[in-house]
Amino acid sequence: MTSFFRFVAFLPVGTVVLGAALAATPAPAPDRMTTEQLMSRLSSAIENLKTLRCNVRAQERLSNGKYQPARTAMKMTFNPHRVYLKNTKGIEVLWVSGQNDSDAWVYPNSFPYVTLSLDPNGSIMRKNQHHSALDAGFGTISDLIHGSAQRRDHSFERSFRYTGDTTVAGRACHILLSSYPQFKYVAYKAVAGDTPARIADKFGCGEYRVMERNGLDPGEAITVGQTLQVPNGYGRRTLVCIDQKLMLPTVVEVYDDKGLFEKFEFTDIVANQPIPVAEFSKDFPEYKL
Repeated sequence: MTSFFRFVAFLPVGTVVLGAALAATPAPAPDRMTTEQLMSRLSSAIENLKTLRCNVRAQERLSNGKYQPARTAMKMTFNPHRVYLKNTKGIEVLWVSGQNDSDAWVYPNSFPYVTLSLDPNGSIMRKNQHHSALDAGFGTISDLIHGSAQRRDHSFERSFRYTGDTTVAGRACHILLSSYPQFKYVAYKAVAGDTPARIADKFGCGEYRVMERNGLDPGEAITVGQTLQVPNGYGRRTLVCIDQKLMLPTVVEVYDDKGLFEKFEFTDIVANQPIPVAEFSKDFPEYKL
């Protein structure tokens, strides 16, 4: 129950995409696509998703410095929002907007082999997880690149550059790369209403790091005036490989002051193809929920 989902794909283990990308085709000539155009097309493709199926392979660094990899098949719709995930351990998660009191149905595939109802943003499902199951897909990537109105400093988002093209798992991809050497932890004094998620939104740093560094739980109310250590951006180096036909990410790789923070590889992407509503039902015969 403590090692829930890492969003995972099926490229060969140990693939070093960043090094390959940095050695790829040089940046485009001025009369070709610009960084702004690439980011706009990426964001538009993500925002216009109605349905998504894919497999995801992930590595996320835990607080003990170790990496826990996982492989997950996912499918989702976005209006209404529905998410189904199943990893290679047989754990299944189903979340449907407006159902089950906003909890997810979770089949742990372990004793006592009963389906549980759990808060997708609660401490059980978020333990050792960089992201919530509700973040499955590419929404977090779009937020990472463009930031939010709450952010005080947008220098991290402005650091992204279109640096050239490469091939990932046989598919031609554009490379979007951020170099942000000023990445560091800074002191922040909490104000009324602060939670780890709200602070992460202000700094664009990811909720997991706020919780990890300051010993906080998801959704935990923070004492006004409490001083926290918070990253001033999402990463020191961030790579996004974007499929040239789908204009959706195939690889996202983030490094911080300690090295690799997280890596996500997406394969078998099928976008905007109808998914029967029955596949988001707890009673769907192919599920153990």
